[in-house]
Amino acid sequence: MAIRLRPYTETDEAAVIALWNACGLVVPQNDPKKDIARKMAEHPELFIVGEIAGAVVASCMAGYEGHRGWINYLAVHPDHQRQGYATELMAEARRLLDALGCPKISLQIRNTNTSVIAFYEKLGFVEDPVRSFGLRLRHDAPL
Repeated sequence: MAIRLRPYTETDEAAVIALWNACGLVVPQNDPKKDIARKMAEHPELFIVGEIAGAVVASCMAGYEGHRGWINYLAVHPDHQRQGYATELMAEARRLLDALGCPKISLQIRNTNTSVIAFYEKLGFVEDPVRSFGLRLRHDAPL
């Protein structure tokens, strides 16, 4: 089946959160409702969903702050994986970021999510010789 990519709308919230849960992307330190609300305040056109027969089965939350692009919450429902949908989402995210003049896309992969490394390598991503640091400014309450 073909996937239809389109911008996220607020009526997608429950389906997107269910998708992220099904894909194991929701962690206690990130409230997905708050993550979505924050994304909708900054470049909402970079939040893409994929649907099949009207059901949301994929998502990609891209970002750009003027220096580099970022990919977050790339997800394809387990029932629809390995059909090229993630590749289509990444191609669309890349197109949107490129149209904004973005020179580089970065992403972070949790150490526990090793199965996706080969996917990103196949798309041309290489591991940068950097260490990732973070400072949490908001402590979202768990759901």
